[in-house]
Amino acid sequence: MADTVAEQIAALQDEDWAIREEAATMLGTLRDPRAVAPLVSVLRDDDRAVRDAATSALLAIGEPAVTTLGACLSDPVLTVQELASSVLATIADARVLAPLVKALASHDWIVRMHAAKALGRIRDPGTVAPLVPLLQDKVKAVREETSTALAAIGEAALSSLIAALTHAEWLVRLHAVEALGKTRSPEAVEPLLSVLFNDQDRAVREDAVRALGQIGNARAVGFLVTAMKTPGLRPLAVEALGRIGDRRAVPVLIEVLEGVDRPEISQPIDGCGDQWDEDRIALSEAAKALGTIRDETAIPSLIKALRYTVTRADAADALTRFGSAVIAPLLALLAHEPDDNIRYHLKETLARVGWRAGRI
Repeated sequence: MADTVAEQIAALQDEDWAIREEAATMLGTLRDPRAVAPLVSVLRDDDRAVRDAATSALLAIGEPAVTTLGACLSDPVLTVQELASSVLATIADARVLAPLVKALASHDWIVRMHAAKALGRIRDPGTVAPLVPLLQDKVKAVREETSTALAAIGEAALSSLIAALTHAEWLVRLHAVEALGKTRSPEAVEPLLSVLFNDQDRAVREDAVRALGQIGNARAVGFLVTAMKTPGLRPLAVEALGRIGDRRAVPVLIEVLEGVDRPEISQPIDGCGDQWDEDRIALSEAAKALGTIRDETAIPSLIKALRYTVTRADAADALTRFGSAVIAPLLALLAHEPDDNIRYHLKETLARVGWRAGRI
């Protein structure tokens, strides 16, 4: 009886690249551990399509390929290191902890990036110390994967991340803030509040607001309301209040939506031109936030926001979150509304909350 796996392994040596590619693809489908070593050897193939097929096949085989790929992280051929690390980023386990930690020091940023991601998958507390220095890596992708990895490790990484909030290099502080947000740990709230009001870098302060929203702890509500008064932070603080979802923020969000207590200085948004300043962004975010919190006291203000182009779509979407509670007031408005654009949004919203079109 023919051994299909053996046949495909043999075909990996064929002179025709298309046959080699097809063989690698077939071995990925068969997922036989016997194919691991032959497929790893194909990572050196001159043809990129063949290498890509071998990489996909090793990914499909999964766990049986882990230790062999770990050994590839010290291969003299850089392409092999890159491909092996890219697979390990998805399938790594504790058996390859040591080679992955070593790979964090690679001069190849692709290897460093994938190694950090793989360590985030393994979540070993012992990898916190070697990961933290990569928060100041010269390559953004490496910094971001490191931040995500430290967040995935969680509790064991908290003290190191909190300590990094006072690092002299702003990029380290920035990615430490991002990681703390991803941990969603209540322990990070107080340190992040300190960053929000004391850090000298605008980008770090902005990310502190985002992180507080991610964590979703109600202790931050009052401080975020205060932060709304700071130029540059208003839209982010409004969005964060919506993510936290505490009803105490509803009156403040209604005031934002209705244009009450607008800031004297409204900062233009980069790339949007002077006509699209942060206050307009804040209006949209307030509508979204009120829809997320779903306090029915916000319904009249959201209905009023349907009259303005800048908030119409977001207000309509927010109203759908209240379900049948909005049907009566929307029908009352529809009966007397002459503007076709507003009528369209009213009908769309009513349809989305379950009111039959035939009854409109």
